[in-house]
Amino acid sequence: MHIPTISGKIERRILINYQVDKDVLSDFLPEPFKPKLVNGKGIAGICLIRLKEIRPKGLPKQIGISSENGAHRIAVQWTENGKQKEGVYIPRRDTSSKLNSMAGGTIFPGIHHLADFKVNESNGIYEVSFVSNDKTSISIRAKETNAWNEESVFDNLECVSDFFEKGAVGFSPERDNNSFDGLKLKAINWKVTPLEVEEVKSSFFQNLDIFPEGSVKFDNALLMKDIEHEWIGLDKIKTHNSF
Repeated sequence: MHIPTISGKIERRILINYQVDKDVLSDFLPEPFKPKLVNGKGIAGICLIRLKEIRPKGLPKQIGISSENGAHRIAVQWTENGKQKEGVYIPRRDTSSKLNSMAGGTIFPGIHHLADFKVNESNGIYEVSFVSNDKTSISIRAKETNAWNEESVFDNLECVSDFFEKGAVGFSPERDNNSFDGLKLKAINWKVTPLEVEEVKSSFFQNLDIFPEGSVKFDNALLMKDIEHEWIGLDKIKTHNSF
């Protein structure tokens, strides 16, 4: 089943980005994906996104649904029909919506784990956390800023904005582990601003069985607000690997 085009609004999107050892990512990623590098480092992270008015394109906003969602993302490249592509591989998605969880792989791409989200946002401060049904967890505290992290592998905000805008295609593993659902984010008004992260915890990125000590380092955080957008379903990528 081809995933339909979905319309709605990104009310808030936080991207927490890490520098990751390229060999560690190469070992983790399934074929055909390879890490996309910036100054010799792989880029991975967490997306915490609140969606509103989500519905199949062409239907009225009034029937749309809202949800809090989290995704673990790795910037990747791959070859498709002889051409090099770029985007993100999303090994895991979590959601506050029972509908999203039940409809993963049909209306929405990939497996969605049901999770309990807690959100507190005021005066430019963002506290977002969740614990999923299998105890996967994330928590962040960040605040709006105009400053850029000088230790980032990206030269400035414009560079990182361009990096993620070009990599707006994501693939998630299906339940059968033999193919990947594809989705493209078409943002009508793309704009990012920097965040200063005061605290971040991730059971995924702190899992030493996947990411050995010293292989992951915080790089930067970004904020997007009130973005009209569409999610456009893409052809699946098939794989014969099991992972």
